[in-house]
Amino acid sequence: MKFSMIFEAQMADPTAAHEARVLHDSVAQAVLADQVGFDTVWAVEHHGLKWYAHMSAPEIFLTWVAAKTERIRIGHGVVCMPFNFNHPVRAAERAAMLDVLSGGRLNLGAGRGSTAVETSMCGVDPDRTHQEVEESLRMIAAAWQHPESEFSYHGELLDIEPHHLLPRPVQRPHPPLFMACTRRDTLKLAADYGIGALVLGFGGIEEIAELRRIYDIAIAERTGERFVSTVVNDHFAALCPTIVLDDRERARQIGARGQRFFAQAIKHYYGAGPVPDAAVDPDADEIANMRAAAEEHVAYLHEAKIPVKSGSTAIFNTDHAYGTADDAIAYVERLRAAGADEILCLIQMGTVPQDACMETIRQWGEKVIPHFQ
Repeated sequence: MKFSMIFEAQMADPTAAHEARVLHDSVAQAVLADQVGFDTVWAVEHHGLKWYAHMSAPEIFLTWVAAKTERIRIGHGVVCMPFNFNHPVRAAERAAMLDVLSGGRLNLGAGRGSTAVETSMCGVDPDRTHQEVEESLRMIAAAWQHPESEFSYHGELLDIEPHHLLPRPVQRPHPPLFMACTRRDTLKLAADYGIGALVLGFGGIEEIAELRRIYDIAIAERTGERFVSTVVNDHFAALCPTIVLDDRERARQIGARGQRFFAQAIKHYYGAGPVPDAAVDPDADEIANMRAAAEEHVAYLHEAKIPVKSGSTAIFNTDHAYGTADDAIAYVERLRAAGADEILCLIQMGTVPQDACMETIRQWGEKVIPHFQ
């Protein structure tokens, strides 16, 4: 069982001054995670999502973290691989440089960056994103598996004559490969490609167990013809929203409030909902607010004549690792039983104060992680 943290650099107050504070606070959280025993720090890549994520240059953030830490792995969770976001040659060069300078600590994940805000900003064709992600993965893996040779690639979308792709990563034949799996069809793709799956977990334990089942079935049924590398990575990492404090009710309130903002941000950019609540009443019953928000979301989907599926309200579920360290341990036990190989702790949410983030990291390092070692 691996324990990690994932960063969005999300904020309810997206002013330039607060933005700088949140980015520096995120680095401080990552440094503490290294000190207390977390295995990996992951960073997303998003562009122009003011209320959702300010992590637009994760390669810079992760390099800064790598320079300030000693042992924790450095994870791109993920690089947006469509060519207009990141040409695969540039993605490979930057990733290999980070692997070298971090002493071989890199994990590389791939994703589509599929919001309309992001694709329109960078001129990405939404209809080509799956194909471009696959071709990027194949090209990068092929180049890294033959580090002493000139590299060439002739695919359906890219045609690259022989060149030296430099530097070469320290990890041989290459850093572990992953893919963001926000839908069931992408889970099957990850299994077919032979790479690890990074999945959301807002729906709770039953959703994680079902996603693991889909991944395992796809692994059992694959032929190997679509593998992107000679190295297969069947690693399943599941998101775990968490706030852990000695005061259970305060942790639940802070966690539910943070997740409410997170859910509203997702709804805003992925479902055409309103701008998230920037100011949340600290004395409000956040669990009740989350239920009301879920009902409002269902009403919106019905009004828009969009079929309501089980995942439509999953982001409003608050049955997560919010509470004391014992509550978090019990929740992780359930995640482990559901098939999670790695726990992706989501702590840094838009309304969660820095002191609660740091205390949560300490509690996981001192009490939760040691329970599973």
